[in-house]
Amino acid sequence: MIGKFAATLALASLAACGGSPDQSEPAAQETEAPPPATETATAATPAASEAPAAVTIPQSIQGRWGLVAADCSPTRGDAKGLLPIPPTRLEFYESVGTLADVQELAPNRLRAGFDFTGEGMEWRRAQQFEASDDGKSLTRQELGDDAAPGPFRYMRCS
Repeated sequence: MIGKFAATLALASLAACGGSPDQSEPAAQETEAPPPATETATAATPAASEAPAAVTIPQSIQGRWGLVAADCSPTRGDAKGLLPIPPTRLEFYESVGTLADVQELAPNRLRAGFDFTGEGMEWRRAQQFEASDDGKSLTRQELGDDAAPGPFRYMRCS
């Protein structure tokens, strides 16, 4: 008796929802058409004006820097202390570091991780930079395990 009552209740529930006992749930899903892919992609893509600005090295730190005055000479090919810094890279004599993640960013200060490549190797190194003397001096400090001891002091190349 209870079994017949439960079966009748299940049939009544299906009838109230507009279904029949022989319809399966996947068949009901097949009748619904998915939205066109172009509408979904357009709605999910932010407008160019809404895209976040890329993080770059502060302008005060960008430029050409030398450990000694001779590093700044354009005629020297052995300027091993020359450090050109464009908006997203550090260009050392035998390696290049690409800005990867920023921990601290201020107009005259940067603390960030850089992904380096050079001499067939790849590594990540955290660096800290601080521009001073009205943008004429730059102090660079390597951070973390195997970091070079002490800070490096550069002068801006004119």
